[in-house]
Amino acid sequence: MTEILAPVGGKEQLIAAVRSGADAVYLGAKNFNARRNASNFDDFELSEVVKYCHARNVKVHVTLNTLVMDSELTELCEEIKNIASAGVDAVIVQDLAVAKLVKQICPELEMHASTQMTIHNLSGAIMAKELGFSRAVLSRELSLEEIKYIAKNVDIELEAFVHGALCMCMSGCCYLSSVLGGRSGNRGLCAQPCRLDFRFGEKDHALSLKDMSHVEHIRELSEAGVCSFKIEGRMKRPEYVAAAVTACRAALSGEKPDIESLKAVFSRQGFTDGYFTGKRTPDMFGFRSHEDVTAADKVLKNLALLYKDEPKKVPIKMSLSISESESSVLTVSDGENEVSVLGGICEKAQKAPTDKALAERYLSKTGGTPFYLDSLDFSANGEPIIAAGELNEMRRNALSQLSELREIIPFRSIYDAEIPNTEKRLSGDVAIRIRAEKFEQLCFKNSAEFVILPLGEIEKHPESIEIFGDRLFAELPALIFPLDEEKIKKSLSFLKEKGLCHAICENIGAAYIAKKTGLTVHGGHGLNILNSISIEEYERLGISDATLSFELSASKMRYIGGKIRRGILGYGYLPLMRMRACPIKKASGCKNCPGKGKIKDRMGKEFTYSCFEKKFGTLLNSVPLYVADKDFSGIDFMTLWFTEEPPAQCEKIYNMFKEKSPADFDKTNGLYFRELL
Repeated sequence: MTEILAPVGGKEQLIAAVRSGADAVYLGAKNFNARRNASNFDDFELSEVVKYCHARNVKVHVTLNTLVMDSELTELCEEIKNIASAGVDAVIVQDLAVAKLVKQICPELEMHASTQMTIHNLSGAIMAKELGFSRAVLSRELSLEEIKYIAKNVDIELEAFVHGALCMCMSGCCYLSSVLGGRSGNRGLCAQPCRLDFRFGEKDHALSLKDMSHVEHIRELSEAGVCSFKIEGRMKRPEYVAAAVTACRAALSGEKPDIESLKAVFSRQGFTDGYFTGKRTPDMFGFRSHEDVTAADKVLKNLALLYKDEPKKVPIKMSLSISESESSVLTVSDGENEVSVLGGICEKAQKAPTDKALAERYLSKTGGTPFYLDSLDFSANGEPIIAAGELNEMRRNALSQLSELREIIPFRSIYDAEIPNTEKRLSGDVAIRIRAEKFEQLCFKNSAEFVILPLGEIEKHPESIEIFGDRLFAELPALIFPLDEEKIKKSLSFLKEKGLCHAICENIGAAYIAKKTGLTVHGGHGLNILNSISIEEYERLGISDATLSFELSASKMRYIGGKIRRGILGYGYLPLMRMRACPIKKASGCKNCPGKGKIKDRMGKEFTYSCFEKKFGTLLNSVPLYVADKDFSGIDFMTLWFTEEPPAQCEKIYNMFKEKSPADFDKTNGLYFRELL
């Protein structure tokens, strides 16, 4: 089974997608989707969309792929009920709370794990299957080799993006828009600040990638095990949708796709397939130029012709029976549904009786419908004749009734869900944890509850296990790509034998690895916990405690339910982006690169970029988060998240937190005292 999956931001895009040959479309309801600024569809429109698509053999996937707050859970439940009742084929989900509620409200409704879940390795795909997802939408950053590895080793449907915009950051790991402007990408309101002119030295637009296009690689992806080929672009015009679907359809059929028209309708200085090929070079970067904008004018008219007429997508079988002095009978079937209509009384022909060829000529005129005549069974008793107008009327009536049958929404059982009734958590002692990038940063005396070091640092300094004992956490890499999974597992097993007890993880794939190794698993901020059901679900999965998302306000975190301990980042240069395409890489490659650099925004603010073993990079905020002097209710611990600070500065910050002192340096309160949109 292969599926071309098209983006639909409104009614015009829907028609363009279906008429151009999409097998499925994905769209948003009014709330809880990652493109809240698209037109999207309300409850009534959604049911009409489903009827329109199902009549044409097209599936409908609805995005419920944002993080939700406790205050939104009741509204979310109503939306899930409406979506399930509308007859959609699947929902696309990021938040584990949404996943649990979908399973409670409509167990029959299929769930797809959104790319926002950052499923970029085999462990993440396995975890998605165990969580009840039937499909995993893979991260855009994977190569063909990595996709093959995942597909070979897990029994879950895989969906991959084949065309459209590339975020600089791995989906689900980006906080640039929320921290800089209060508009969260995880909540469907990304303002795309990365497309602005950030600079690294002489390099402009250092955080903007060209659009991806793997259209010409579709058959390779299909052979690798990908079943659904996803086109990005719910905010794009219908001509873009038509061009992309048509190109994918051509490529899948072995024909040459029209890449030039696709490039003209929308691109950012052309396309890149750098992730697919594993050649992540500087030519992956690009931005929307004036030439790109004006290029569309030349192709829009021709592209609109791609979806001007209703295509014939649904084969039907007809059976016509005519007899002298009896009513004619026409039966029409699409393989699942069948209708029969009666015509008038047939008379004996005075000259030529109606034959199969004549009947087929009129019955095959299915214009204006999605049907086409695949075969006709014809039987005649005597020498009957039936008028052309009679045949046309019977055909119209039969196809109308067949369409109505195809549009019937099957019954689904809908249940009420359990929404936790949480109370304000009482304040207590707040423990301090220290996370350091380097072992040397911990050369001061401390009584921290736990000490966190990257896994690689513990390998370099195994004495840290003896020094800190069971206070030591191994921080798994924020991103673990498929071909590194076995190495991580072996490292954890080796260190566990040396006495390591704990691991902290930023996504479900890393949590799966740590759990299978037998370590106590702690949830990092990257789990994006914003609500009570989500933390309860992670508790059910074996997470012993969790760091809440730094997108959650202090006023809301005090009402987060669940039984496990929870904390926040109290200090640190927040990781705004995790990225696989390097913004500081030179054309000559990584040789002689220090692995660090300063990227400036238009105001001259500097953001540190730091490379992790040439596998991925992190963009840090320009000023540190600091909340030692703030009151937080219901929090059990704060983590001091040190990155580049020298040991003396680490010691100073630690003591300031012990004393709850105000900062004597430039800092930010982050989003803790702002209400995120």
